[in-house]
Amino acid sequence: MLKIADKVFRSRLLLGTGKYPSFEIQKEAVEISEAEILTFAVRRMNIFEPNQPNFLEMLDVSKYTLLPNTAGAKTAEEAVRIAKLAKASGLCDMVKVEIIGDDKRVLPDPVETLRASEMLLEEGFIVLPYTSDDVVLAKRLEELGVHAIMPGASPIGSGQGIVNPLNLSLIIEQSSVPVIVDAGIGSPADAAMAMELGADGVLLNTAVSGAKDPVKMAKAMKLAIEAGRLGFEAGRIPKKRYAEASSPMEGMFT
Repeated sequence: MLKIADKVFRSRLLLGTGKYPSFEIQKEAVEISEAEILTFAVRRMNIFEPNQPNFLEMLDVSKYTLLPNTAGAKTAEEAVRIAKLAKASGLCDMVKVEIIGDDKRVLPDPVETLRASEMLLEEGFIVLPYTSDDVVLAKRLEELGVHAIMPGASPIGSGQGIVNPLNLSLIIEQSSVPVIVDAGIGSPADAAMAMELGADGVLLNTAVSGAKDPVKMAKAMKLAIEAGRLGFEAGRIPKKRYAEASSPMEGMFT
């Protein structure tokens, strides 16, 4: 079970809702993934215009927890304003803090993210900040009181997978709140690796929506995350320099 603040989820897959070829494919992918948390950019949603197309109309929203994100914000103040807009619309009091400080590489701004997280915590939000894989920043965010840490595996939408497994493992090791790997996942192997490192969950979007068959990829990611978590809990064997026979020699007839 994945527990964020007072909310408990069976699925450890958090799924983004952008860039799908159609609402119908998006709906199929969401359903087959069995994800319980769906994230979206508030600025891309027509939350106050009921006559405009809205992917939420395709889903039974009672089955999901909606996780609005503050994509598009450049400052802490902008992020807080976007979060309050989402909350006022009745979507959720849980928010993914996303403040980009480098447009070319789409990297999060650590200073503004820290500021926004503190401000939103004071407002009573459940705060999930998207960060780089900076170990010290992750610790500072946890000390503030955030409810989960969301370090990127690699730049958003790059599909490069986990480029710095050491830092990611150090963040996981030191954290007492859930660590959800966010951004850069490209394949089921990447998702499984994140979970084998001990991550509590994986948030992805482009890896599914940009796949040749998003529905099949959504299912593959679901299974990879489940397998990776089971592998982590089971405990892998240590790596050895030399071979070791799987059948013992003792007691064999000679």
